[in-house]
Amino acid sequence: MKLPIIKHLTQFIEENDEDFVLETIETLEALTEVPSLKDEELDVIGELISNMYGAIEVNKMIKDGTAKKEALNSFMKRVMGSIDT
Repeated sequence: MKLPIIKHLTQFIEENDEDFVLETIETLEALTEVPSLKDEELDVIGELISNMYGAIEVNKMIKDGTAKKEALNSFMKRVMGSIDT
């Protein structure tokens, strides 16, 4: 996951609507079923999907009253903690 991408997507959600991101996730998930995709292509799609889910999670934290910067930092700490363990 990349913090700049999650931050940008969070801004997109704030300016538009979360539904755009959710529909994009569904589209990308459907694309992963194409049998001719190479591993590298699947990795890129997976990275995009995980960043989008991350932005949705950060947006939920912001809606619950967490400051944007704190929500982003908290989310990334949680991600990094799950990778370390």
